Amino acid sequence: MEASRPSARSAPDLRTDRDYFALLTGSHARVVGTPLVPEGRDAAWLYEEAPYPVLAHDGAADPCFVYANRAAQTCFEYGWDEFVGLPSRLSAEAPERADRQRLLDAVTRDGFIRDYRGIRIAKSGRRFWIENGTVWNLVDASGVVRGQAATFSGWTDI
Repeated sequence: MEASRPSARSAPDLRTDRDYFALLTGSHARVVGTPLVPEGRDAAWLYEEAPYPVLAHDGAADPCFVYANRAAQTCFEYGWDEFVGLPSRLSAEAPERADRQRLLDAVTRDGFIRDYRGIRIAKSGRRFWIENGTVWNLVDASGVVRGQAATFSGWTDI
């Protein structure tokens, strides 16, 4: 991690924030065309119990993570306070960052990408494939892009 990253303590706590949950789920439904969570599930379920990782970063030039549910924290081996504020480019090793950037550029252009597969790195240095990934623009109800989010249904250690 980089010493200059923002502190999670200074960032809003979005773990179970209803408005952020509405942004994640609403933009997924609008942009991707499918629900992110089963009907009747709420922000606490997505954060605590969802069996699939969900991550999101802000819209900065060098985006930082603002959300990572427990499944994402387990997969990447970072706790909430370590994840929030971490530059999202650090989720991939340097050789894989160009591929990751091409993905994000395509999402910016097209709105979302399905069936993504890419190599990522955990805090411990463990490398793994994320599989069956969907990455989408976080677009609020007014049409403003507020960042990007990702979910994936599987991961396999390399």
